[in-house]
Amino acid sequence: MGDDGTLRVEDLARAADVSVDTIRFYQKRRLLPPPTRRGRIAWYGPQHAERLARIRDLQQRGFSLALIRRLLDGELDAADVPLAAAVATAATGADDPDAVRLTLDDVAAGAGVPRPLLDAVVRAGVLVPRVVDGEEHYGPADIELVRGGLQLLEAGFPLADLLSLAGRHDAATHAIAEDAVRLFDEHVREPLRAQPLTDDERAELLVAAFRTLLPTITTLVAHHFRQVLLEVAQAHLEQVGEPTELAAASAEHGWGAA
Repeated sequence: MGDDGTLRVEDLARAADVSVDTIRFYQKRRLLPPPTRRGRIAWYGPQHAERLARIRDLQQRGFSLALIRRLLDGELDAADVPLAAAVATAATGADDPDAVRLTLDDVAAGAGVPRPLLDAVVRAGVLVPRVVDGEEHYGPADIELVRGGLQLLEAGFPLADLLSLAGRHDAATHAIAEDAVRLFDEHVREPLRAQPLTDDERAELLVAAFRTLLPTITTLVAHHFRQVLLEVAQAHLEQVGEPTELAAASAEHGWGAA
């Protein structure tokens, strides 16, 4: 420690419970201001320790490093900060204190599948991890998702075709999600920004709108996909199915007679 209370990078890392590499990584990402140099030695002050603590807190709440940098640099609108926190909380499951955090190896063991197969599933966008404190986690629902995939394989679906389908679905879902976010921005966030409200009032309304719309949109999309899938299946069976197959499907799903 220097005479003025400054720290070398090793001492700062020890005090903040992070690695030296992490500190240097944060500096490259402009999350930490540069140290003061005296000769060949870099010295860090209390502002660096406070900044590291803030970064760690925000990471634990699910904020991405890019968003953390904008927040710490004052680039984020004050009314958007609570909205960003609500999005991060929903994305990481931090609002559920009983949430179980599993590694990908835990998911592989729970579903009884090889880890390399799950790596391919993650690359295809089927399994989407939650990032908490800079680490990727999964939950029990992901184990059930993998088990459902195994049932498709056991039914005879080729793995390569399933992964290809999953990849196309992931790309299409991202495109639709980007449109949904744009619509929220255009028809909810921007109109609120134009109203004569305080930052706290605007933030409260934004968070309330997000918490209302997220489950609503999720339910609508899932319901719509199911209905379209059934419609396409019925049309396909009407084209190629045997009468007994069509009758069985109609009875199972409540379709009307063709």
